[in-house]
Amino acid sequence: MRFLGIDLDTGSLKLAIVDEDGREIASSGAAYAVTSAQPGWAETTVDAWWSALVDAAARLPASEREAVSAIGLSGQMHGVVATAADGRALRAAMLWPDTRASGLLDAWPEPQPNPVAPGMAGPLLRWLVLNERAVIDETRWALQAKDWLRVKLGGAFLTDPSDACATALAVPSGEWNEAFIGTLGLPRAWFAPLAASHERGGVLSEAAASTLGLKAGIPMAVGAGDTPCAEVGSGLSLDGDALLTTGTGGQIVVMCDEAPAPVRGLHTYRAATGTWYRMAAMQNVGVALERVREWLGYASWPEAYDDAFSSDASASVVFLPYLSGERSPWMNPAARGGWLGLGLNDTRGKLMRAAFEGVAFALRADLDAIRQSGTPLTSMRLAGGGSIDPRGRQLLADALHVELHAVDCPNAAPRGAAMLGGMAIGHWRAGELGALAATPQENAALDERHARFIALYGRVESWF
Repeated sequence: MRFLGIDLDTGSLKLAIVDEDGREIASSGAAYAVTSAQPGWAETTVDAWWSALVDAAARLPASEREAVSAIGLSGQMHGVVATAADGRALRAAMLWPDTRASGLLDAWPEPQPNPVAPGMAGPLLRWLVLNERAVIDETRWALQAKDWLRVKLGGAFLTDPSDACATALAVPSGEWNEAFIGTLGLPRAWFAPLAASHERGGVLSEAAASTLGLKAGIPMAVGAGDTPCAEVGSGLSLDGDALLTTGTGGQIVVMCDEAPAPVRGLHTYRAATGTWYRMAAMQNVGVALERVREWLGYASWPEAYDDAFSSDASASVVFLPYLSGERSPWMNPAARGGWLGLGLNDTRGKLMRAAFEGVAFALRADLDAIRQSGTPLTSMRLAGGGSIDPRGRQLLADALHVELHAVDCPNAAPRGAAMLGGMAIGHWRAGELGALAATPQENAALDERHARFIALYGRVESWF
């Protein structure tokens, strides 16, 4: 028996096939571009998503595809896909890094139970109402990324609490806030009915099955946001279990049996298994490092890592990674980044090392906010792209003052999605999802350079 997980991430689509014991048997992926037609915009066409799925599926072994018994979906959170009644996307998907709605957050005055960012569905839909009337007039559904893909595959128009609660249009438990939606002038009918992440959300259509090399009629789980799926795939199940994910953005999440009290700059969201998690969400991790790698002319990530870690870090160079504003803990969409403290003798390797450190220190600011909220953390699991290179893992452990346990594969979100698929047909129950094997990382403090980083952000904040 095999289960397929589909993860629709910001810059790539990833697939993982796991067996009846939750072991990854095969994986593949395909990248696509995030486009920005105007400054602050972040979009991807749904055609690019679909092409990536077709390409990635073709690279999975045919025998493993033939054995798939259920499918689960994971997707980037926030953003929105404006969709016609037949599931056809009416424009490019608007994504979570998008800041075009920054001037429209007055509808969410503080205090809010969760921080509201301009790239959430609520602000983006408000922008569409004001600026793209033709799209609004034809809109029937305002979908999250993984929900659009499930419909495209033949599934039902549904969403789950883990995605709904992060739209700025629902209460923290995930139910749609119908009164508030009405005050924004948005039709309540746009927002899909709720179902649990592990419930069935339809079956794979004949057309989609033929295109992907799968059997028609395979049950599909409703699915969840990528962070909740990564929690499942990383083995988080107990109150206090914590995970750091590093991809295009970054998240630090802590599992909670009960909803924690609101704290400015931190999020309280529903997990895929019906519990809760506290989260610090960082906008600039892989997206900032990728841009730095391009600026500095490195042809590959191994080359960038080798040059950055070939000698000691600069004693003076600091990199603020806030190239597209920032969410936790600052909640400052106007924040910007750059290098400070450059000298004539600093090499591109020193600049790349400073960028790695800057991202790590920004994550430390998030972790400190969680600690200050009353949640002491000394150990976390680590998943995502930042878990791959041992030098990057060690830097994160040093900067964060934690013992990091790297998840044994970088595909935590699609693995979690596949496990939701297994739950949808009764193969697993939530209490049976055990922890993955992990590799601990030692840590050593970088306190002095971290303190300089925080001080510099405080000094330049007024420039934004």
